[in-house]
This record gives sequence, C-alpha cells and structure tokens, in this order.
Amino acid sequence: MPVDRRAYDDLACPLTLRPHQAEALASVERARAAGSTRWWVTMPPGAGKTLVGTELARSLARPTVVFSPNTAIQGQWARTWDSYGTSGSLAAGLDRSLATGFTSLTYQSLAVFDRESDDDAEPEQPDEAPGSDVPPGLEGLHPNGLALVERLREAGPILLVLDECHHLLEVWGRLLRDVLATLPDALVLGLTATPPDAMTRSQRDLTAELFGPVLHEARIPALVRAGSLAPYAELAWLVEPTEAEAEWLRGQSERFAELVADLHSPSFGTVPFPVWQQQRWCDPIDAGQATWAALAAEEPELADARLRLVHAGLADLPEGARLREPHRHDPTARDWMVLLDDWVTRCVRPSSAEADAQVLTALRRALPAIGFVLTRRGIRTSRSGADRVVARSAAKEQGVVAIITEEAATLGDDCRALVLCDHEVATATASARLDDAPPAAAGSARGVLASLLADPTTATTAPLLVTGRTVAADDTTLLRLRDHVATSDPTLAAALEVRDGELVGPWRSGVWVRHVTDFFTSGGTRCLIGTRGLLGEGWDAPAVTTLIDLTTATTATAVVQTRGRALRIDPARPDKVALIWTVVCVSADHVAGGNDWDRFARKHVGYFSIDLNGSAPTADGAESSVEVVDGVAGIDRRFSPFAPPPPEEFATIDADMLQRADRRDAVREAWLSGPTPVDAVHHVLRVRPERTAAVVVPQTRATGSLAHRTWAPTRWWLGALWLLATLAASAQTPALAATVAVVLGGGLVAARGRRQLQWERDRPATVQHVALAVADAMRSTDRSPVGAEGVRVHVRSDGTVSFELAGVDEAVSATFTESLDEALSPIAAPRFVVRRQVHAGRTGALQMLTAAVRVGHQPEGEVWHAVPSAWARRKVDRAAYALAWHRWLGDGHLVAADSPEGVGVLAAQRGQDPFAVTTVIRRVWG
Repeated sequence: MPVDRRAYDDLACPLTLRPHQAEALASVERARAAGSTRWWVTMPPGAGKTLVGTELARSLARPTVVFSPNTAIQGQWARTWDSYGTSGSLAAGLDRSLATGFTSLTYQSLAVFDRESDDDAEPEQPDEAPGSDVPPGLEGLHPNGLALVERLREAGPILLVLDECHHLLEVWGRLLRDVLATLPDALVLGLTATPPDAMTRSQRDLTAELFGPVLHEARIPALVRAGSLAPYAELAWLVEPTEAEAEWLRGQSERFAELVADLHSPSFGTVPFPVWQQQRWCDPIDAGQATWAALAAEEPELADARLRLVHAGLADLPEGARLREPHRHDPTARDWMVLLDDWVTRCVRPSSAEADAQVLTALRRALPAIGFVLTRRGIRTSRSGADRVVARSAAKEQGVVAIITEEAATLGDDCRALVLCDHEVATATASARLDDAPPAAAGSARGVLASLLADPTTATTAPLLVTGRTVAADDTTLLRLRDHVATSDPTLAAALEVRDGELVGPWRSGVWVRHVTDFFTSGGTRCLIGTRGLLGEGWDAPAVTTLIDLTTATTATAVVQTRGRALRIDPARPDKVALIWTVVCVSADHVAGGNDWDRFARKHVGYFSIDLNGSAPTADGAESSVEVVDGVAGIDRRFSPFAPPPPEEFATIDADMLQRADRRDAVREAWLSGPTPVDAVHHVLRVRPERTAAVVVPQTRATGSLAHRTWAPTRWWLGALWLLATLAASAQTPALAATVAVVLGGGLVAARGRRQLQWERDRPATVQHVALAVADAMRSTDRSPVGAEGVRVHVRSDGTVSFELAGVDEAVSATFTESLDEALSPIAAPRFVVRRQVHAGRTGALQMLTAAVRVGHQPEGEVWHAVPSAWARRKVDRAAYALAWHRWLGDGHLVAADSPEGVGVLAAQRGQDPFAVTTVIRRVWG
C-alpha cells in the first residue's frame, strides 16, 4: 500500500543509538550516496541489528519488507517498528498481503527452510495458483512464494531487509540472486551476526556477489569493551566416556587396529599402503619431478594427513616437508579416510588382482568402526556409533552437574543457567548395542534433566526442560510454573495439569516459551534446559548468566547465535558477567575418540575468547593483563585446535576451569579496565624453547617495546684501558703510549660511531634479532609501513615468548608471523638460505682487543636459516632480506638452495633446528 512520505516525519526512534549502530547507518548512507543499492552489515546477537534496520526504514521513508528466520524474530521486528509510534497504514504487518508500509515476514513465507529453527511454522498452503510467467530461476518456488515475489515487484521501489541473511547462504543458495533480479528498484540491506572471517569461501563469494563488501562489522570484543554486550569468558569441561562406553569403544577400535596392522603388511595388496605412500609423495620429489610445496598446494588436506602419519612414525618425512603445529599429533579418523581413499581410488580399485579385491573386502568390514564406508565412488562418511558415543556420552551429563553446582554456589539466587542440547531425547549408540548400555537419553535434554534432578545440590536450582514438544520438571517446579502462568493468563493456567513430570494442556511452544522465559527471568527456575532449535536464534533472555553448550553444530552461524543467548546486557543486573561452557568428551581408546574435540575447535574458529593466564604488551608498550585470542587457544594455552590434551590432564584442567569460573570480577576488570584497544585483529607468533635457547636479547635498551642491541662498552674498554696502561708502563716510552692510545681511542670512536644496531661479536644472536630482521626486510620491500621499531616482544611466566608487529593491518601482521615462523623453523626445502655465524663470548682483554680491530677473529661455527618464501622470488627482495639480516645478526651470506654451495648446506643441515623452539601462530584482537 502506498504511504505518504510525510507520515514518516511523525515517527521517532524509541532508543538512543549506540555508537556502533550510528556508525553502521553512516556507512550505509555513504554507500547509498555513492550509488550503491545493496548493503551488508555484520553485528553479533544483542548488538541491535533490528534498530539499525528500522532506523534505515524511517530515514528512507519507503515501504519496507523484512525477512527473518523464525516467528520470534519476526515479532521483534514488528514490535520495534510499532514502538516508533506508528499507526494506520504505517503499522507493522505480519502477512504476505503487504498491506502496510512495514511488513515483517519469515523466510518460510518465500521458501521452506530449516524446520528446527521455527517450531511454530505452519505447513504451506497455496493462497493462489502460480501464473505461467515464472521469472527465470524461480521455477522451484512454492506458489505462495511466487505470489509474494510478484507482490514485492508490484510494490514499486521498496527497502528489502534480509535479517540473519546467513540463512540464505546456508539453505537457499543462489535462489536469492534470482529473486533479487526481479526487484531491480529495491534497496537491499543484509544483516547478519556471522562475521565474514567465519564464513566458508563459497558463502563469502556469494555474499560479495549479492551485497558487495562488508560496509560495517562490529566485533564481539569491541562491543563488550564499549558496554554494549556483557563481559564473558569461555570455559571447557573435559570428560572421558563412561566405563561402559569406553569398553564398547575399545572393542570397536580393535577392528580398526587390525586394519592398520594389515596396511603395513608387505602382502596386503599388490602395492601395499606404505609403498603407495612412498610412490605418491617421496619418489616424485626425489626424482625432481615435483616439490613438496607443489604437492601440498594441490592437495592440502591429503598432505596434512600424510605429515600426521609421519608424526606417528608410520611414514618417512618427504624432502622439503616440515612438521608444524597442525601435524604434531597422530592421524585422526578423517586423516585415515583421506589417505585410504587416495590409495583405494588411485591404486587398489583400478587393479583386478585378487590381492586387491581382498583389500577392498577388509576395508568394507573395518571402516564402519571409525565412521566411514567404502562405496563405488570411494570412501565416504557414514553414521558412526563411536562418534555418537563421545558426542552424547553420559559423562557429559555429570559435567553439567559439576558446572551447575559451582555456578549455584558462586551466584546463589542470581544464577540463571541455560543448557542447550541438540535433541530432547537421543540415544548414544543408535544401531550399536552395548552390553552395559548407557541410558537411552544420554546426551539429550531429557538425560540432563534426569541427572540434575538426581543430584541433591543441583535439584535445588529447580531445573526445567522446555522443547518444541515438552515442558518437564519435578512436580513442585511445574506447579509453581502453572501459578506463574496464572498471573498473566488465568484461563490458560486453569486448563494446565501436571502429568507424568510434564505440564500439559491446550498450549503450544509459541505460548509456553514466553511463559517459561518469564519464569526463568524471575527466578522460578535457575536452570533451563532446552534445544538449540527452540532456545537458540531469536530467543531473548538477558538474565542468562551461564551457558552450557552440549550441541554438535559447528557452523559459524550456530556458534555465534548460541553464544549470543548469554551475551546480552541484563538491565536488572548491569554488572553481569557471562560464562560460556563447552562440555567435551574425548576417548584415547578409539581413533575417532577426538571427534568431539574437533567439533569444539571448529566452534571457536573466528570466535575470540579472553585469556586470563598471562600478560601481553599493549600498543604503547605498557602491560595488559590479558589477550583476547581467536580459537581454543584463547580458552587455555594448553589447548591446540589440532589435538586434545592427554586425558591424564583432564582433572587438572577441569579444576582450573572451576577456579576461573569463580573469578567473574577478574573477567569483568580484564574486559573493561585499561586503555581502549583498537578494534582490529592481528597475528602473534608464540615461541616456546624446547631446551635452553636464546630467544630474546639478554640486555636491552627500551625504546617503546623494541629492544636494540647495544655495545655495553664498560667491561670492554676497561680491559682496553688496562692493556694501554700496561703497554705504556712496560715500554716506558711516551711515544709508544701515545700511539697505543690513538689506536685504541680510534677504535672506541669507530665502535661508537658504528650504528648501535651493528652485529655484536661478544653476545649470541637471539630469536628476537631474527624478528627484527624480518620486520626491517618487510619495510624495505614495502610490505609493511613499519620495521623493527614495530616489533613487540613479551616474555610470559610459562617461558613462552610472543612476537608481533604493531601498527599494521591483519594481512601485514600475518605475513610477519608466517615469515618469522619460516625463518625459525628447521630447514626443509627452501629456495634460498642465509648464514648466521656463531661466535663465542669475549672475556679476556687481549681477545677484546683483537675482536675490536678484527685481527684474526674467526667464527666458531655457522648456522643456516631458510629465507622466508615471501623474499625468495625476486632478487631485489633477497638483497633486502640479506641486508636486514646483516644489520641484526651479522654475516647475511645468502645462497640458492640448488647451487653447489646450497646443496652442501642442505645436505649438512636439513632438519636441524636453528634455535630449538616450538612455534604457534595465533590471531589476537585489540
């Protein structure tokens, strides 16, 4: 319906825009002024995307249609718009007639989406038959969807708001592109809580095609610091399977262990698996037909699996390969799948030999034990009983009990815990049968409720289960819930009754979720248990203090939306600090026993957590007590995204996590105190010495946080003066004394006249000097606006040293850390290498004198380092790197690896570790 634009003048925004909301609207306005008609804005849950959309609708004063993923969010849009003081033709509409100036719909109005995300969605019934003139690409739409597209087109120039538009990317695919093609005059705003960094490549490409670049991104850490979201800490509770589950897993693992033994038998197949590995990876490199870098770039997942096979001692290290953090653990079930699939597809299946037919039979029998099946097209993923055991282990329920016990003791009546599960009822093993099987509801919402009610301590929190089908608790809690419903709807309450542990009657999930949420907020229950589909995206309860994640969903959307339930500011408790727990089950008895850890790691990719266990340097060189780190390393430094810690450490880790849970004040202070960080992401290289090794400059002169090499001349010239006096006195010749004075004085002037950054003969080089050389090489080749002065170094109490390059963007920061990592790593197959001469310390006066005048001074040895690949391509880059190396580490002799000298160097030093350190790269916010 056409609306008079002057009617919008009477509307008023009901809230004061927060800075990030105002910035988002300003970025859209700048893009519109530049001629853009499609805009993409990213904000986390709780950041106020709805207000951004409604403010844009008010300012543009044109008919607006909003699409959102479920009825809860649909209602939020309508309520927010009506809070502007709308009436009549401007009031929010909720149906496909588009009869008002603002319409809020669900994506189901256009196409059927994920049913779990909208428990109240009604089955589609056509309003009218589709016409014969269907726009290209829309032939598969439901008739109601086609009719709605036609109404959108007839409405003229409109504002189309696509809320949580990641749903379009995950479910609808390129259908959106074809719908928008029918609306050439529409202005389109895409809103999502999923950050671009967490999207898959295909999602990023499609989003860029539909909306262009991100106009505004509000990161969670920045909004916490600004006070728009609650301070939070990520925690993990690690468990092993129950004894019954572990026994079943061991039985399943034996079948796969037998297969691994067969794989290394020389008679298993015409080309046994180890021989195939040699032919596949090592022979082409040895023959000069390929390099490891080229092979790994062509098939990166397969190459990583091969290196983990090397780590397990089951294969040789190909020439040119090196084991980095992702490779320093045994092969996973997924690794075995890709390795065996490569062998089967390329070698075994093309053969007609009986021995290879027996290999295929053995694989068909053994692979289901680790969750895979052999098909005509190769090895594929199947439903794994082993994976279900760890994902839904009954041990997780006891982890929930331990967490709720701690939270209830710490917060008392203020505790509001939310436990999210995948299902209301689920079995742990499906088709697998255990002799001593875990409860049928293990790992489900029902199982968690039973465990909490069985424990005397957690039972006092009045745990309450709510799903799309059920409201369940003990009878006392259910009666109190019915009384609560009576305060607002006595008619409904009178029709409800408690039956078999459930509150049943004439109500549906859309009604009981509202009442349960109010009951939870008021403290009627301090522990709410539900499914992600119902209490995930769109569910709003700012009172949540504790989130316990038992779900298996690992998409960026699911992770951000799940955690968003806990991050909202609670007006009733403005000092709220949220704790977000993930319960992880790991089994050392099965090759697939780490699958749950893999899910845990994937959930935290692109998601930042606060690290309270060490200090970090700030941009001005001052000390900060925390880092905000991407991934599981931000939860605990013992955590790697590539493998779980050993089970014997679980008890210690869990105890540490409980101690951190008791430090909410420290979490809040860490987020909100100190100077305001820059809302940016950078990379750091963490270096841990494996043995006594020089990592940082032992004596430094601070300039900001840069440590320059200094001559420390006191001892040197005291010895020189002593030698001068001795010579003069013994000669008793003034002329000789004067000559010696001139020589030594000239040496002093020359030494002091040299740049302070010159090679220092009487002290060893350190990792820090390599970092300074890399930074200067980056600046001299225009890869960075800053050089050595931008290097930040921090030594932590656990012996780890962090290196980063400040004052640069994320891409430059990544280049610095990756290049430094290459320079510090053992030599594998670089294109060029650079020499570092090793000199012993000078202590005697005569040694000092000869060192100063460089008479007869020879190095005691030499160490070679790989030249980072970023400087190996062009001659001018190599020259710049050699110069920076000479400046900070001396020498700088650089040779090609394929030259006669380089071949000798590689033969002598391949695999040697220049500094004996272990390195990892981490993304850090601020």
